[in-house]
Amino acid sequence: MTRATLGRCLVAEAVGTMLLLTAVVGSGIMAERLAGGNVAIALLANAIATGGALVALILTFGPISGAHLNPAVTLALALRGDIRLRAGLFYIAAQMVGAVAGVWLAHLMFSLPILQTSAHARTSAGELVGEFVATFGLLGLILSTSRHTPAAVPYGVAAYITGAYWFTSSTSFANPAVTFARSLTNTFAGIQSGGVPGFIAAQLVGAAAATVLFAWLAREA
Repeated sequence: MTRATLGRCLVAEAVGTMLLLTAVVGSGIMAERLAGGNVAIALLANAIATGGALVALILTFGPISGAHLNPAVTLALALRGDIRLRAGLFYIAAQMVGAVAGVWLAHLMFSLPILQTSAHARTSAGELVGEFVATFGLLGLILSTSRHTPAAVPYGVAAYITGAYWFTSSTSFANPAVTFARSLTNTFAGIQSGGVPGFIAAQLVGAAAATVLFAWLAREA
């Protein structure tokens, strides 16, 4: 990977992650405003919008950077040898910056204070298990599909995350950059900062478990 190519990849990861967070937070704000207090309807709208955005963003940025948009994905692919660790660390930095920028952009669009912190507590043991499950499933999907049917990755990721909004207790963050950035919004999609370390730890354990399992499943002998 040349320096120029890496630079373009980092811009793609930053912009892609920014737009992902804008979709997550912005759709959450819109859903909460329009749902009339019906949390189920708000969550459904948030999930559908996020899934749709994921398809579009992976199709857009996948040919440039791979559209990881997620430090857990980058680390798993680095462990598998698909990306060098040094480049992966730059990817993660770009994703974190883009994620925060995406939250601020959503606030700006909806005329909210740009700088916020969330009051939405998400610290239960069940929610941590939910994050493990969400990230394990997402990484398993990506590691398997990217090896066997790479053209299906955008649709598989979107379908899984849309479903996982509903079948996990945590509503499926499954992404350390997303988790940190969502602590900076006191809206429907937010997470209180005290819950961030536990969520990220559960995500990394889930990603590591999926990486080990699917490396074993892919062995030919």
